[in-house]
Amino acid sequence: MEMKLFIPRETDPDETRAAVLPQHVRQLKDWGWEIQIESGLGERVPVPDSAYEEAGAALISHRREGYASADVIFRVRVSDKEEVALMKPGALHISFFDPFRQPDLVDSFAQARVTAISMELIPRITVAQKMDALSSQASLAGYVAVILAAERINRVFPMMMTPAGTLAAVRVLVIGAGVAGLQAIATARRLGARVEAYDVRPEVEEQVKSLGARFLKIDLGQVGSTPDGYAKQLTEEQLQRQREAMKRFCSHADVLITTAQVFGRRAPLIVTEEMLLAMRPGSIVVDLAVESGGNVEGIRPGSEVEKNGVLLLGLRNLPGRVPYHASQVYGSNLSAMLGHLYDREKGHLRIDLQDQITGRCVVTHGGQVVNPLLKEG
Repeated sequence: MEMKLFIPRETDPDETRAAVLPQHVRQLKDWGWEIQIESGLGERVPVPDSAYEEAGAALISHRREGYASADVIFRVRVSDKEEVALMKPGALHISFFDPFRQPDLVDSFAQARVTAISMELIPRITVAQKMDALSSQASLAGYVAVILAAERINRVFPMMMTPAGTLAAVRVLVIGAGVAGLQAIATARRLGARVEAYDVRPEVEEQVKSLGARFLKIDLGQVGSTPDGYAKQLTEEQLQRQREAMKRFCSHADVLITTAQVFGRRAPLIVTEEMLLAMRPGSIVVDLAVESGGNVEGIRPGSEVEKNGVLLLGLRNLPGRVPYHASQVYGSNLSAMLGHLYDREKGHLRIDLQDQITGRCVVTHGGQVVNPLLKEG
C-alpha cells in the first residue's frame, strides 16, 4: 500500500511559494508515494494544476480530505490549529514553523499526536546541506534585497565613464555576513557597487573579502557563534559600542541592507533613528530581519516608507518575490528531508530521535514535545 503525501496551497496573502513543483512530484512518485495536491497549489508561482497532474499528482478541491488521509504533509508555512485537528494521529507535518514563537501551536501538534518537523531547526552540518531550507531561502532573500534597492535608488550601481563626466559607484553596506548577507554582497558586486560589510563574527572576514568587499571592524571584545552558525547575542555595552561605530558606517552608505538575526529570539536592533538621520537623502534601507522583529528602528513588516528622504523597505517574504526558484529549492529541501526519513525498501517512515539530523528538527512526536531546545526553553 502506497503512503500518501498531501500538499495544500498556501493561504497566507504574502505567500507566493509552493511547497513543491511538478519536478518534485515526479521524484516522489518514483519513490512510491501517492501524491495529492490541493487545487491552486502553484497558482502564484505560477504553475497550473495541469502541470502537477501530468507529473502524477491527484488533484483534490477540499483540503479537509487531504489532511484526513495523508501520512505526510508538506507546507511552506505551518498549518494552523484548526488544520492540525484534521490530521490523523501519526501523520508527519514538515514546514517552516518558528516553534519558539508559537507554543500553543506546538501543543496542538502534540495533542493531535502529529509528528511536526521545523525546517528552521535543520542543523547546519555537512550531511544536512540538502535539507537546509533556511540557507536556500536566505540566499534568495539576499539577492532580492539588492535588486529591490537597485530598482528604487535614484542612481546607477556601477561606476560609469561618460562624456559628461564620471558617475561614482553606489556604496552598499551589508550588516550581517551570513548566507543572506554574503549573497547580497555578491549580487551588489556583480552590479558594480562598492561594497562594505560588517558582522560581529570576525571569522567571516575572509569570506567577505573573497567576494570583493571591504570588511569593517568594531572592537566589541569577546564575541562568537552558536554551534549552528548564528551570531551570539551581544551585551548591552557591546551593542552601544557597535551603534556608535555603525552611525559612521551608515553615513557613507547609499544602500544599507541588514540581515542580522539571533536564532529563536527577536532580531537585534542595530540601526537606530539617529543612524538613519545621518544617511543622505535618496538612500535605501532594506531590512531582511523585519519578520523577526527587525534590525532597523521604525521599520514595520510589510512597510515601505520614507523618512527624511531615506526609503525604508520592510517588505515581507523576499524569497517569495522569485517564487519559481524559491519553490524549486524549497521543494528539493523537503524531498531531501523526506528521503532521510523514509525507508524505501520497507515502505515506512523512521523517526529516530537519536539521529543527528532528525533529533534536532523534530518538534513533536508520539504526543510529546521532544525537541531539546524547546524542552529547555
